Amino acid sequence: MTDIKWPDHLFLVGCGNMAGQMLARWLDCGLDPARVIVLRPSGKPVAEGVRVVSDYPAALPAGTTVLLGMKPYQIADVAASLAPLCGEETRIVSILAGTPLNDLRGHFPAARALVRAMPNLPVGIGQGVTALYTDAATPDEARAAITALIAPLGLAEWMADEGQFNEVTALSGCGPAFLFRFIDALARAGEALGLPADQAARMALATVEGSASMAARASDGPGALADRVASPGGMTREGLNVLDADDRLLRLLTDTLTAARDRGEAMARGG
Repeated sequence: MTDIKWPDHLFLVGCGNMAGQMLARWLDCGLDPARVIVLRPSGKPVAEGVRVVSDYPAALPAGTTVLLGMKPYQIADVAASLAPLCGEETRIVSILAGTPLNDLRGHFPAARALVRAMPNLPVGIGQGVTALYTDAATPDEARAAITALIAPLGLAEWMADEGQFNEVTALSGCGPAFLFRFIDALARAGEALGLPADQAARMALATVEGSASMAARASDGPGALADRVASPGGMTREGLNVLDADDRLLRLLTDTLTAARDRGEAMARGG
């Protein structure tokens, strides 16, 4: 990925779990660490060659893309110091949950290019999902540049409706945790049938990994693939009959995503 057109400069405000994963992937893909400055009050190092500062610089260089990766509640304090450094050409990408674009524009009135992003944890290995949203005020060239920046992280999906960000978060943002729980349950179910626990864990993980890779490469959807594996009257069909009865798996996952989405909406209301 050496042909990626990187930002001239990248300024990260905060470098916690998610922002740290994003930065690690960019560096692995060839981003020059000398282009990166990370604001971290603790001053704790991030990666070799990356400059870490504990306070805001006097100015941001031309061609800077800012990644807002701190806690959402810190936005007002951050903007008070950062906004005066941001000009019309500064590009700002926010991964702050529950912080709408209009709020960001209120905090950073000079910047034209403002984008909300909702990544998930596998961005660190280039297999993540990042939902993106912006408005007509963001120039097309800035949108293209941010798309190119996000591309090494995995799937980049531009959303037409910002109001669906909680749905996106429930599906792809929270989804890795739900899948981790499924893998664990599959392994424990194998153990309950009598397999050694460590063997069941290895086989469950490899089964999910291989099946996901197969689904990603197949021309048919996952539902059709499941039916293809299941011979009439066979073991797989008998197991699918349990999952499919009264749409129990679909209803369980719908209830799971609904609970996550509703919690996101409550948090946005301050609940």
